[in-house]
Amino acid sequence: MTSTETSGSGDIARTLDLLWDNGPRPSRGPKPGLTLDQIVEAAVRVADTEGLGAVTMRRVATELGIGTMTLYRYLPGKGELLDLMLDRVQQPTPADHGAPGWRAALERMAYETLTLYRRHPWLIQVNQTRPIMGPAAIQGMELILGQIKPMGLTDQELIGVVVTVDGYVTGAARSQLYHEEAERKSGLTDAEFWEAQLPVLERELASGKYPLMATLSEDAFDQSFDHFGFGLQSILDGFEVLVNRRA
Repeated sequence: MTSTETSGSGDIARTLDLLWDNGPRPSRGPKPGLTLDQIVEAAVRVADTEGLGAVTMRRVATELGIGTMTLYRYLPGKGELLDLMLDRVQQPTPADHGAPGWRAALERMAYETLTLYRRHPWLIQVNQTRPIMGPAAIQGMELILGQIKPMGLTDQELIGVVVTVDGYVTGAARSQLYHEEAERKSGLTDAEFWEAQLPVLERELASGKYPLMATLSEDAFDQSFDHFGFGLQSILDGFEVLVNRRA
C-alpha cells in the first residue's frame, strides 16, 4: 500500500478552475448530461470499492455508463480528477458552536481524520505533501485555525500544531491499514502469527541476552491497549506545556 499517486500531478491551473468552479463548461458535442460532481462521486466509489489503482478514465466512464472520450469533455485526465477526489472526501465537518477549547478541537480533528482514512483507505496511497488548495482544504484550515487560535502561538507555530497532529494521525492510520492488509494477505490471524514465533521467542528470551524484553509483563503487547489515544494525548500534553509557558 505504498504511495502510487501524487496530488498536483495534473494541470494545476485547470485543476484550480475545476475546484473553484471557474472553468469553462464542456463545449464540444451534445449538451452535457453529467455534472462534475457526478463524475467525482463515481471515481470515489471506484476507489473505495476497488482501490486507487482501478481509477482510470475508462473505468470511471464505465461506472457512469458513458464513453471514455465523453469524460474528457469535462476534465483533462486522471491527475486533475484525483485532486477533485481528494477535495471531495476531505470536506470538513462544521465546527460545533461553543467548541470546548483548542485541545478538544485538535482531538476531534485527529479522530475525524483517522475515520476518514478508514472510510477511504486509498488516501494513504496518495502523496499529499504538495496539495492543491481547493474549497475543502481552505475551509478545513479555516475551521481548525479558528478553534486553536486561543493557544496564543505564532502563525507558524499554529500551522506546526496542525501539521504535527495530522502527521501523527497519518502514520497511525497507515500502520492500522498495513496491519489489516498483512492479515488479509497472509491468511493468518494475529494469534496465529505470534503463535508461530512463540517457540523461538521463548527460547531466546530465556537465554538472558535480552533482560529487559524478558521482564516485560505478559500484557505489554496487548492489542487492546489504545496506542493511538495514548500517543495523541501525549502530543496534546506537550502542546499544553508550551501554551502555559507562553501564557
